[in-house]
Amino acid sequence: MSKKIIIAIDGFSSCGKSTMAKALAKKLNYNFIDTGAMYRAITLYFIRNNVHLDNETSVATALENIHLHFEFNPLTEKSDIVLNDEHVEQYIREMTIAQKVSEVAAIKAVRVFAVKQQQQMGKKKGIVMDGRDIGTVVFPHAELKIFMTADIAVRVKRRFMEMEGQGQHINLEDVMHNLQMRDYIDSNREESPLRQAEDARVLDNSDMTQEEQLKLAMKWVEETLANVYSDQK
Repeated sequence: MSKKIIIAIDGFSSCGKSTMAKALAKKLNYNFIDTGAMYRAITLYFIRNNVHLDNETSVATALENIHLHFEFNPLTEKSDIVLNDEHVEQYIREMTIAQKVSEVAAIKAVRVFAVKQQQQMGKKKGIVMDGRDIGTVVFPHAELKIFMTADIAVRVKRRFMEMEGQGQHINLEDVMHNLQMRDYIDSNREESPLRQAEDARVLDNSDMTQEEQLKLAMKWVEETLANVYSDQK
């Protein structure tokens, strides 16, 4: 029997959740599911189609017309989000999406829509999924839950450098404001707020390299696998 578990990674914006989730998935030969990309793609569709977020009928109709899946990109060696047969990875990382995605993700109908798809993806286990409510709502029984965080100044710098690398010209103050706004909305929304699961392991990577955090996460994975499969003998 192959050893497979669900690894749920939650945490604040720009604390490196996706980076570590991708690295873990590659190391373990698991599937990586970028839930943030799903919400960003939904946000892109809403913006393009002028969906009024306070109109339940408008939101429901829009969701009926949204079809999401991931396709492996051999150039980047990662899975890209596809919205209604259109590869939209390059569009969902823009600041206009970042400014709106937390508001869209706070809508109950949107979260129900996305969570249903995410749970379907995890039925066979062997996945690493990152987001805001993976260990608390999507997979409350995940074998390993990691809650990632980092100092706000560190997160601002990382986000700024990421956007600069993508050719987006933005100043540090705007990035700081965007992250603070997203933190507030994510933590205070009524539907599936960002919070640390009681059984999650906390990983503060403010002063860690990507190699150091991956090494620590792999240690936790190995411990979890040993415990899970020793119980099944």
